[in-house]
Amino acid sequence: MAPAINLSPAPSTTGAGIAGEKLAEISDLLERRRAGFSLESPFYTDPDLFAVDMRAIFGEHWIYAASVAEVPEPGDYVTVEYGPYSLVVLRNDDAGVNVLHNVCRHRGARVLTEPTGTTGNLVCGYHSWTYSPEGELIHASAPGEIDFDKECYALKRAHGKIVAGLIFICLADEPPTDFDETAKIFEPYLAPHELSTAKVAYQQNIVEEGNWKLVMENNRECYHCDGHPELACSLFPTWGLTDETVPKHLEDVWERNQDAQASLEYRCRRYGLPYEVVEELDTRVAGIRISRESLDGDGESFSPDGHRLSKKLLGDLPDFRLGRCSMHLQPNSWFHFLGDHVITFGAFPINEHQTLVRTTWLVADDAVEGVDYDLDKLTHTWKQTNLQDKAFVELCQQGASSPVYEPGPYMKSEYQVEAFINWYVQRMQEHVA
Repeated sequence: MAPAINLSPAPSTTGAGIAGEKLAEISDLLERRRAGFSLESPFYTDPDLFAVDMRAIFGEHWIYAASVAEVPEPGDYVTVEYGPYSLVVLRNDDAGVNVLHNVCRHRGARVLTEPTGTTGNLVCGYHSWTYSPEGELIHASAPGEIDFDKECYALKRAHGKIVAGLIFICLADEPPTDFDETAKIFEPYLAPHELSTAKVAYQQNIVEEGNWKLVMENNRECYHCDGHPELACSLFPTWGLTDETVPKHLEDVWERNQDAQASLEYRCRRYGLPYEVVEELDTRVAGIRISRESLDGDGESFSPDGHRLSKKLLGDLPDFRLGRCSMHLQPNSWFHFLGDHVITFGAFPINEHQTLVRTTWLVADDAVEGVDYDLDKLTHTWKQTNLQDKAFVELCQQGASSPVYEPGPYMKSEYQVEAFINWYVQRMQEHVA
């Protein structure tokens, strides 16, 4: 196992203060990365390299934070935490979001301590410093401070934007500009689902004992999908395979998948819905893969027979039999948009060996629990799948920590894992150059 890298301990979005010798150590690790193979152990285990991940990836790029269904009204907020950062994502009066660093400008206390809520002004519970929804300091009880200038002590802001009902945030002073082009790719796929009129049915938070990159690698392939029996009822286990790579025992499933996909594409053309695969996971800064893909059985939802799990269609969709619109965005999110509900997934690193995976189920705003959907049935498949994925990721983390670990080869069906790692290496090299 490669030795720990000694980096400056104070994370920042600029990377300032990293000594040239230390940057050279990171550059060497990145440069000697073997294409088609997993990363070396320090990328998954080293706390100092994790700090650089927080600067180079989570400190500079657009990150999926939440959906508008989680903050439907002005004053609604969620707190989003990853690595050393804590952000308040607050719905404003202009139907947008204010993104504020959750750090009081007095003594650094957390201003809002609940994961979700509704607020007018933001009041720090330590000394009652009070901020407007835009982050300006509007009250500070400071006896005797004649020259105290409140204008100098606003909460620090980050960038935020809403696209097709999804909220993205960026901590960089100058965010990457190609995200707007990526948004133009996925917005037509998502728009018919009308996430702005959806509501949260359930949210699950799981802490996986694994590095965030292992979480993303696991998500980017279905080579392990034999380990997902509940999901395999509706998701074809041939995902990611081709005519040349389908094993003998899946040939019948492959044929059924092809027939279902042809039927789905016919309906999409009839309804004017985009379905084509767009795959630019490592060829743009805001990497993306999106497509509309068939489901098994009735082809409607993630249920044992593929039948719908909610009686209410989302948005202005014309049909339940629309499979799943699947989207992957670099670096921390994936999504399934179905006719009857939507599932969002966000991976938020905690430290080098722990990652919070947040899964949120959205249904139509007029869907009534117990009448239009059964919550246990709605969430069962992905609750089980998430627990199974947690176990897989943790096995890999344990292996990456072993002295005998060395990078192993990705299979042909794991090409999206390779694309994720290639994207990551590119972004890191840009940062340390």
